[in-house]
Amino acid sequence: MHMADALLAPAVAATMYVASGAAAGVSIHQLKKDDDPQKLPVMAVTAAVVFAGQMINYTIPGTGSSGHMCGGMLLSALLGPYAGFLSMIVVLAIQCLFFADGGLMALGANIWNMAFYGCFVGYYLIWKPLMHSSLFGEGRSAVRKRIIFASILGCMITLQLGAFSVVIETSLSGITELPFGAFAALMQPIHLAIGLIEGLITAAVLTFVFESRPEMIREVDAQTSGLEAKRSFKTTVAVLAAAALVIGGGLSLFASSNPDGLEWALFGNADGGYQANMGLDEENFGVSSSAADKAEKIQEKTSVLPDYAFPDSESAAGTSVSGIVGSAIVAGVAILICVIGGFFRKKSRNSKGSEQSKA
Repeated sequence: MHMADALLAPAVAATMYVASGAAAGVSIHQLKKDDDPQKLPVMAVTAAVVFAGQMINYTIPGTGSSGHMCGGMLLSALLGPYAGFLSMIVVLAIQCLFFADGGLMALGANIWNMAFYGCFVGYYLIWKPLMHSSLFGEGRSAVRKRIIFASILGCMITLQLGAFSVVIETSLSGITELPFGAFAALMQPIHLAIGLIEGLITAAVLTFVFESRPEMIREVDAQTSGLEAKRSFKTTVAVLAAAALVIGGGLSLFASSNPDGLEWALFGNADGGYQANMGLDEENFGVSSSAADKAEKIQEKTSVLPDYAFPDSESAAGTSVSGIVGSAIVAGVAILICVIGGFFRKKSRNSKGSEQSKA
């Protein structure tokens, strides 16, 4: 669902930057109140998992399309909506600047479409209410079922919202080649299928974390529910880190070559024997602007591995290197932002103060 700059008019792109920036500002303010230092390694490793996961496009059978996870529901379930949203910003910004995935002018819109709904709408309207409900009863098995149900439902609904936002943004940008109703009729069903698969993936990851360290799942009171951990915190984090490396460095080589949901809606997949859909020319579509041209020039300078490959090379090694390097960069930037912002230090300072007062 990464939008290209050509799909947006500069005014619409600027508006989405303001909206996403405002949400980021609120998230930073709220995160400074956090007193859980263990969230730092979790934030780093889960951001890396999402980056790696987004590299794997999975085929949507019978359509000629593919999809990839967004990750907002996964991150917010483990980190909360504010840290989850900031982690998604890191992922999307690194993808845009280092790998030319999504337009730089469209970054604000991509953050809103792919991160805001999953992290905030998904968390507050779906995840939190369901996890505090009595759905499926009580006990470990019931909590596990609520996690699975909330993951699937949340991913499906929030991807629908993101896909519909893409339709609205392109319509407001005045792209006459994209009739609103026809574009929506293509975008919504395909992203419903993509959301279902992402929900299953999210449920699998969260179920592993729940079985390993139930207290790592937001809105799950492990002590009150008598839920025992089966693995240490370090082991759980290490498994997630290893998964990011395996997915980004290995499984990414097997990603589907079919166009993703947005590309499929715009250009179709006639070469693969499927419909042309909107039938736009991939080399000449959308709107052009000086702002988009400037953004493209910046991306050309910053993208060291454009399209997750070595420049001017078709070597598969470029994809593996991109997955490993990208995951590491995302994790490192997430940690750096937390260190610079002073997040998660409150508890440490309070602990030191208590020890000094006792001495």
